[in-house]
Amino acid sequence: MSEIDQMHGSKELDNNQMVNTAGERRRAALAEIDDAPFGWRQVKVCLVAGVGFFTDAYDIFSINIAALAIGYVYHAPTGANGTVGGASTANQDLGIKVAHSVGTLFGQLCFGYLADRIGRKRMYGIELIIIIIGTLGVAVAGAAPGVSIYGVIIMWRFVMGVGIGGDYPLSAVITSEFAAKRIRGRMMAAVFSAQGWGNLAAGIVALIAIVALKNSVLADNPAYYVSVDQFWRIVIGMGMVPAVIALYFRLTIPETPRYTMDVERNITQGANDANQYLATGTFNKDPDAAVVERAEMPKASWKDFCHHFGQWKNGKVLFGTAFSWFALDVAFYGLGLNSSTILTTIGFGNYTTGADVQTNIYQSIYNSSVGNIILAVGGLIPGYYATMLLVDKWGRKPIQLMGFAVLTAIFICMGFGYEKLIASNEGKKAFVFLYCLANFFQNFGPNTTTFIVPGEVFPTRYRSTAHGISAASGKLGAIVAQVGFSRLKDIGGTNAFIGHILEIFALFMLLGFFATLLIPETKGMSLEDLSNEDQSDFVGGSKIAHVREERSSGSL
Repeated sequence: MSEIDQMHGSKELDNNQMVNTAGERRRAALAEIDDAPFGWRQVKVCLVAGVGFFTDAYDIFSINIAALAIGYVYHAPTGANGTVGGASTANQDLGIKVAHSVGTLFGQLCFGYLADRIGRKRMYGIELIIIIIGTLGVAVAGAAPGVSIYGVIIMWRFVMGVGIGGDYPLSAVITSEFAAKRIRGRMMAAVFSAQGWGNLAAGIVALIAIVALKNSVLADNPAYYVSVDQFWRIVIGMGMVPAVIALYFRLTIPETPRYTMDVERNITQGANDANQYLATGTFNKDPDAAVVERAEMPKASWKDFCHHFGQWKNGKVLFGTAFSWFALDVAFYGLGLNSSTILTTIGFGNYTTGADVQTNIYQSIYNSSVGNIILAVGGLIPGYYATMLLVDKWGRKPIQLMGFAVLTAIFICMGFGYEKLIASNEGKKAFVFLYCLANFFQNFGPNTTTFIVPGEVFPTRYRSTAHGISAASGKLGAIVAQVGFSRLKDIGGTNAFIGHILEIFALFMLLGFFATLLIPETKGMSLEDLSNEDQSDFVGGSKIAHVREERSSGSL
């Protein structure tokens, strides 16, 4: 063998050894994360991510109560002798409720992409800042000669929605990438369950605020509406408190080792991060490290994205996660953002039989606050924890299939039996029970699992992007539901079409069931096995950069 051949052979051997070493280090680091014992590290991740969802849900669902008060403040009383509080027009009410959904859709797509492109750490916290700014804008919104109060609120609700949208992919992928595989489902369900507590908190804060302002609202004073105006601003503004508390932790959360290794392609740093995180719960990234190793690995690009998801085995999963989320949110937000309509239908809504407008307004807001608390406690919160208890035992797919199947049956009963149910007191009680049951099986079912699965089944370089696409599809369903509910519910008379809307919801639940058949079961599997990519040859050759030397020579 010639000297040149020996040199080539030696170089090839060195490269192969480098590849094997890098690949082994990556696999070892990921295995440590996947098999890590449960501890304070995981609790901290859940708390930091969960506070965002608490804030999101509070901001989303507090508008149900706030919109009622806004109508009273900015519209003249009606009824005999002006004893019934005014109300926003259908378009005004729709605008302030749907604005956040439109913003959320944009936020999910944009932040989903940026978290893969720029990094989870660099984007995390920015979305919370946007939520804080948007919430403050709504709370202090005012009218001017050139713009109505509704226009200002809609604008700030859109801004708030962009931040809320960013929280979905970021919190999902950060939680999944830090979690051990045997408890990953429970951790993600725990994060998402904060949504139920945010919903409940909105009702509790509204109840406390209206009771605190009771005397000034009921006072024999023509300026009673000032207290009502203060009421809704307090309720909305309180949504900033948990966001401000969590902001520091969001901004200082470390980058996930999976992103460092698979997207930044820095195997050495990612492996060191994983070891240190599991040992101490912290990271200590040294920018002056002597050696930075950039491994040759699949790199995100439009061409690679099309190639990956152009394969049916991958494309069907993205379609399944996106469409099942779309179908679920048609019903979830169609009901959730119109709970006042449901409460009115069952006799727990606006109060109009008082002797004066102040009494009617106070009692209507009180009823709405208590009604939302009942709905949250009666179905939303228990459903989240049923999922958290069983998701790593039963699996995600069986829970999602079960949820869609039961919801199909519930909405069929509610829709086709609507007229008979609301015709008697006993029927109304049955309707309330079915409504709470629907809330329960939305959360003990697809509302939680549609959040979990997209955070697990895609490669690291597209995990946040694909989760954002799936979540945005869901938010499109929410927009369709909101606009459709608003435009259809009064066909044939006030709330006369609600029964048929519930029948439409049943159809979407059935479609969600079939879409779920396209997604894989993710219970107990590593994120790398779920990516549908061969891990044996995932890491190619590596390029070594001697950072200190290059910096000293001015080349970096």
